[in-house]
Amino acid sequence: MQKHFADRLMDAVKKKGNPICVGLDPRLDKIPEFICNEAFKKFPKDPMKAAATAILEFNKGIIDAVADIVPVVKPQIAFYECFGAPGVQAYIETLDYAHEKDLITIADAKRNDIGSTAEAYAEAFLGETSVSGGGNVAGKSGVSGGADVAGEVSGGATMACVRAFDADSITVNGYLGSDGIKPFMKIAKGEGKGLFVLVKTSNPSSGELQDLFVLDKNCKGENAKTLYEIMGYYVDSWGACDLGESGYSFVGAVVGATYPEQAKKLREIMPNTIFLVPGYGAQGGGAADVKPCFNKDGLGAVVNSSRGIIFAYEKNEKFGPEGYAEAAREATIMMKEDLKAVV
Repeated sequence: MQKHFADRLMDAVKKKGNPICVGLDPRLDKIPEFICNEAFKKFPKDPMKAAATAILEFNKGIIDAVADIVPVVKPQIAFYECFGAPGVQAYIETLDYAHEKDLITIADAKRNDIGSTAEAYAEAFLGETSVSGGGNVAGKSGVSGGADVAGEVSGGATMACVRAFDADSITVNGYLGSDGIKPFMKIAKGEGKGLFVLVKTSNPSSGELQDLFVLDKNCKGENAKTLYEIMGYYVDSWGACDLGESGYSFVGAVVGATYPEQAKKLREIMPNTIFLVPGYGAQGGGAADVKPCFNKDGLGAVVNSSRGIIFAYEKNEKFGPEGYAEAAREATIMMKEDLKAVV
């Protein structure tokens, strides 16, 4: 098993000297035209394959440009799934390429379910799936097929344990309750990986539900808590079972930069939780807004920027589309300097 996820992540943040997470959210209409043209020339009769090829080439350029600066990247799977099987393959190869560059990866998939379905999601993104070449195979998802795989099981069948996405961590939606989280926790803990539970999200309408005041059978009106606070207490309790040497849990929380006052409350509720902080940059959050997400030691959070980095070339005239990677690097360095003022 790998080193505790929280320790790996905090070590990476310390090594790079900043908590930046680059969101790899490639939109085909924003990828430089020269990359798309090359991909569609290569696969003129397969637009899905061409699109996925362009995405992967674009991602590699971004990763190459920022790998020596940042500790973490976060590909959002929706931008890959929309191109079908080739897009999913590009997602897998993006994760693999990030690992080759010694980056921590967060699969931004926001999976949410219970029981065996949650376990299957966790296996897909964090663990292994047993694949059988024939016969009945016990354990894990037990996916069976005719492919040649290594190892033997009873009845002459062959079996291997394979990794589908092999991310270091995944975003999950905890609003089904603990039985939707525990399968992810079990596999993450066993694999030295992590998860980030949605607590207070950065989108404008998050308050429609997350800011509601909630009463339970044990509390009076004056003791009512907001829903996001209650989720924070749950995340803190879920993570308390396993803290790394860094003092942080492998169960993290998603807390938006666009709500600094709420983040301040949540940091008090979850002192041992690593925050994944979206909303910096394009969504309006700035360095001062992310400050409450950190502990006094300057650790405990990673701050994500997606569009502001990967499409920086669009707003910087000194870089043309051909210089998209250099523009992304400069935007990353500027973000690093901006965060120094508060972290």
